[in-house]
Amino acid sequence: MKVGFAFGDHIKTEKIKRRHYEEEAKPLRLRWYLLPVMLILVGGVLFLNLFSVQILQGHYYQQLSNYNRIRTQIIPAQRGVIFDRNGTPLVYNIPGFQLIDNCDPNDPQKCKAKPLSHDEALSLLAKGNKNVQVDSLREYPYKDALSHVIGYIGQISQNELSSGAYAGYQPDAWVGQSGVESEYEQQLHGQDGEALIEVNALGQEVRSLGQTDPIPGHNITLTIDAKLQQAAYKAAQPLKKGAIIVSKPDGEILAMVSKPSFDPNLFTQDNTYKPATNSADKTVSALLTDSQNQPLLNRAIGGIYPPGSTFKIVVSAAGLQENIIDQNYTVVDTGILKVGNFSFANWYYTDYGKKEPKPVNVVTALQRSNDIFFYKLAQKISVDKISAFAQKMGVGQILGIDLPGEVAGILPTTQWKQKTFGQEWYLGDTYNYGIGQGYLLTTPLQVNTWTQIVANGGTMYLPHLLMTEKPIVKAKNILDNKTVSLIRQGMIEVCNPGGVAYPLFNYAVKNPSLKIDGKNITGVASASADMRHVVVACKTGTAQEGGNTALPHAWITLYAPAYKPQIVVTVLDESAGEGSDISAPIAKEILDAYFGK
Repeated sequence: MKVGFAFGDHIKTEKIKRRHYEEEAKPLRLRWYLLPVMLILVGGVLFLNLFSVQILQGHYYQQLSNYNRIRTQIIPAQRGVIFDRNGTPLVYNIPGFQLIDNCDPNDPQKCKAKPLSHDEALSLLAKGNKNVQVDSLREYPYKDALSHVIGYIGQISQNELSSGAYAGYQPDAWVGQSGVESEYEQQLHGQDGEALIEVNALGQEVRSLGQTDPIPGHNITLTIDAKLQQAAYKAAQPLKKGAIIVSKPDGEILAMVSKPSFDPNLFTQDNTYKPATNSADKTVSALLTDSQNQPLLNRAIGGIYPPGSTFKIVVSAAGLQENIIDQNYTVVDTGILKVGNFSFANWYYTDYGKKEPKPVNVVTALQRSNDIFFYKLAQKISVDKISAFAQKMGVGQILGIDLPGEVAGILPTTQWKQKTFGQEWYLGDTYNYGIGQGYLLTTPLQVNTWTQIVANGGTMYLPHLLMTEKPIVKAKNILDNKTVSLIRQGMIEVCNPGGVAYPLFNYAVKNPSLKIDGKNITGVASASADMRHVVVACKTGTAQEGGNTALPHAWITLYAPAYKPQIVVTVLDESAGEGSDISAPIAKEILDAYFGK
């Protein structure tokens, strides 16, 4: 028989169930309270953020909104124009296009500018590209004929942009990278303008809010004569590597050529540009990687070479000016000198087996470029005294021309050799030094400068390209009149029969406008009445380098007219042969261009 719940048991069971239901209801009641609390907290947070944005930071976000609505457009300033001494422009500013790409709004320095051709720019503009910028680009009409003087421009680098020298420049600015473009960057650059433009949410222009006009860069005038520069570059066509400097006796540079050259338009024009036919390298990458020819090197100021017999001018000046010798000092030409197992010969003896028939003084020694005389003279003066005087004439120092890249060269002394090689100075070193060989290394500008000092009567001027009202004197009274007279006479004899610069013997030019004075300019017998003989003072040099198998460097340095100089010419042809054979004809062609105009 099934027995049911007793009454007491039922009451007990009901109490247990009620307790169970109450325990289950507690979480539900907590959830009912939690939801409103969470809503209140979230609402409070949103309210606080809204309060912060609208009240506390309202001004900041208002400015940010304006910045997104108002844009600043840079109006590039035109670079200053560079003129030659006669007012001929050596560069032009032409309209151009460039694509401003890879720009990061948070880091505008990452912008890159790529030159565009006219057709490329129009195509991108037609497609609505907003990154095409109309700019003023450089065109170099003289191409490779003037490239080492004028230089070129390129886009500013990260290092330049972060330096103090380029404060205020835009990240896509074009700046001078070499030559005058670099040296006078601050004058040429100008100040960019700005245009304020209001745009809508789609970035479309709504209206112009105002504009600050750009300020063009300053124009500058150089001492360069464009026509003479072209003539010098034409005369330099035989040069594979070398340099030409044409100056006035007061330091003004009339022409400067370095070979091989390059076309600076490659750095500014688009890929449709056809470079100069004389340039070996047709692309920028080829220019930058041509380590063998180094076309970007300005050899006139940055190349260093043994000066050969052109240094005999300096040695003569040291001996005369320091009263170690005078016009009566003579040396017997023995053809060859021996120092232990070493032989030091005169070129005349080596090439022809001959000696000078009479004792040689300083004038004849210069005329005949007699090595025996200068071996003995260098020994008599001493290496350190020669170097001390050579320094007065600009050797072994940066002369300060207003172009980047000038080097000092090497002016040896006994102490220098000991410090550099740990060796003492030998007599053979002195002999080599006396004829411009051995450890001595000079720039073509230095050779031109010591020739100027003789030409103008003993003053060293600052070599310069920027036209100035007055020449800048670096040193006076380096040579006295007696020293100048003897050296000038020897250099005149070099360019006349009996000397060694045979292409310049009795130099004459067709120009009836040259006034005959009987000293500097004379008539030419048995010739056209239009012909004029111009008296030239010159010195050739043949500098050995690289062993007996390598061709020597060919030098000539000269000035004319001899007694009233107007022009100083220095020519170097690297590893080409003898100065009289190679460099003298080039110098003659330059003289023709100058005196025949």
